[in-house]
Amino acid sequence: MDMRFSPRRVLGAAVIALSLWVLHDFMQGLLSACAIAAASWPLYQRFRARVPRWMGHGGPPLLFTAVVTVFVLAPMLLALTALLGEASGLLRDVAAADRSGIAAPAWLRDLPVLGAWAADRWQVEIAHPLGLLAWAQRANPAAMLGWVQSLGQFTLRQVLVIGFSVLLLHFLFCEGDALARGVRQWMDDTVGAEGGRYLDLATRGVRASVHGMLAVALFDGLVTWLAYLASGAPRPAVWAAITGLLAAVPFVGYIAVFALCLRMAMVAPASAAVASCALGCAVLLFGDKVVRPAVTRSGLRLPFAWVLIGCVGGFETMGLVGLVGGPVVLRLAVEMWRQRARAPAR
Repeated sequence: MDMRFSPRRVLGAAVIALSLWVLHDFMQGLLSACAIAAASWPLYQRFRARVPRWMGHGGPPLLFTAVVTVFVLAPMLLALTALLGEASGLLRDVAAADRSGIAAPAWLRDLPVLGAWAADRWQVEIAHPLGLLAWAQRANPAAMLGWVQSLGQFTLRQVLVIGFSVLLLHFLFCEGDALARGVRQWMDDTVGAEGGRYLDLATRGVRASVHGMLAVALFDGLVTWLAYLASGAPRPAVWAAITGLLAAVPFVGYIAVFALCLRMAMVAPASAAVASCALGCAVLLFGDKVVRPAVTRSGLRLPFAWVLIGCVGGFETMGLVGLVGGPVVLRLAVEMWRQRARAPAR
């Protein structure tokens, strides 16, 4: 391979570097759109083949982008709305109880090590009328204002990223065939004969990761609904939907389970709260340990530990898109290592 420098290559590298610098704030949206397009491309091809000809060249991409956007965003908005509604109801209940004083739960003193201390502190700080309000007023107002401002900035940024992702997704559906041929040709020219194979591995890995997230979300949502029904949890369908959607991210679903347990501990017997927590955690553990590897194994062909490390590490470095990109990167690294190990020594 000719690696000599030339003005053309220097100019190309400079343009690529500047492009990445311009797009670095939207890189998460760019990667998200690429992952969604790669995962849904077979469905789009079948959809495009069945669309009437009178819709022209731009009709199928526009319509399919709208369908995918609704399919992806609607459950997220539903879960967020439900979670905000539950939080609002909890705050109203707490405010109403605070008027007469919130008694410490009976099970708090029975907790090992810190139970007696926590119950005594609760009695001093919160058990008297308006005790919780007085405790909250001692918080730093500047810190609260900064937190609210940061939350607003984060929300606005995510809205911009989502809008950019939708626009880019439409472009990818419009030009996907030409882009795929161009990327494959570039891979063959730069990497060699293995370039196309690596591209196929990455595509299969992306689809397997997305399918694994969907399978875990559906499985955990359905089974936790049954578990919450059996344990007597309030609004089991709402909490199951929240749990299932959060469970697409490893370990994040436990937040919903523990939030429900805390909610039940305030209004229901401790045994019901413990049962809901235990059943919910068992379902999430089964979904991560069995369902996710079973769905993704055919595409990624990685042990569960590596899939989990890829999801968690990718989420920490790249956000939600890292749930898909992390395992794919590890799969490519494993394949390159195997190719290197099989290559004859020079």
